[in-house]
Amino acid sequence: MKIVGDYDFENLWDDAAYETMQEACIIACVQEEIPADRVEVSLTFVSEEEIRELNREYRGIDKVTDVLSFPQFEPDEAVPEEGPIFLGDVVICSDVCKRQAEEYGHSENREFTYLFVHSILHLLGYDHMDEDERHQMRKREDDILEKVLK
Repeated sequence: MKIVGDYDFENLWDDAAYETMQEACIIACVQEEIPADRVEVSLTFVSEEEIRELNREYRGIDKVTDVLSFPQFEPDEAVPEEGPIFLGDVVICSDVCKRQAEEYGHSENREFTYLFVHSILHLLGYDHMDEDERHQMRKREDDILEKVLK
């Protein structure tokens, strides 16, 4: 499992967050029968202004959000026999993440991990447009978080 992109954990979260994030992604991929050792994910942290612009451009919603997912992997297609499997891009607004952690009364690492897991599940084809989808996705999030946030 490889995470590429623009991230600086030393200035945002502690080193354990990166390891937790990798573990969470591996768990999600294994559950979907995707070879986690070949998976790649792009991760970028952006400002509120940047995420608002991305949200407006790609979703038609002109407001700040916490995380955006841009899937590149088609979960309904056969997994390639060899080579990297690029799931897609995860874009997190670190300021919103930090605010939400305070608002929800838990650590920034926990909020960051939740947002990352949420986004990975989107990259794997999960959504929350209706109640059944929301319930299924939430259960997967909770199962993964329970395993990685000990």
